[in-house]
Amino acid sequence: MNPWDQRFSSEDYLFGTEPAAALVKLEPRLIAGGQTLVVADGEGRNSTFLAGKGYGVQATDYSEVGLVKAGKLATRMGVSVDYQLQNIFDVDWTAQQFDNVVAVFIQFVPPDAMRSVLSGLASALRPGGVLLLHGYTPEQVDLGTGGPSQREHMYTAGLLQEVYQDLSIEVCEEYRAEISEGRGHRGVSALIDFVGRKAE
Repeated sequence: MNPWDQRFSSEDYLFGTEPAAALVKLEPRLIAGGQTLVVADGEGRNSTFLAGKGYGVQATDYSEVGLVKAGKLATRMGVSVDYQLQNIFDVDWTAQQFDNVVAVFIQFVPPDAMRSVLSGLASALRPGGVLLLHGYTPEQVDLGTGGPSQREHMYTAGLLQEVYQDLSIEVCEEYRAEISEGRGHRGVSALIDFVGRKAE
């Protein structure tokens, strides 16, 4: 069984149904109402939030169970999201171009694939498009309030500045904050926010 199908198999929503606090904070930096890709969206909390804000949203995940729950959440919220089953490691990032690309806590990507996936996110942007990335820094391993136990799965400001040197970086901030997102993310966490804009 897909491990994410197993993680999402309970009746409740592992990371809750409310969007990530960082997404709420940074959403005004996105291209309003634009076509938006939400990668590794899990059970739909972030895609449904953006759809409710008037974005045209395509959301992907590797878990069929997660996508079914995401669809139910979208129905409950009265929004429309194009959900697609997709393995993030097998994506042709240039096949479709988006105004916005959003990636929240995609910390499962191993170190040998991280730069390729991170670069791919930017490749999916139209000229002038916006990339919004939110995740953990390596210090999160010491806090133990969510995410994997391997430091090399986390991001640093230096890594993101290097990978996204061709973007105009609007936000790149490491910080600590208390989050409460279902059973999966709870407590003081070591976080990083990134927003970059592709040249016109």
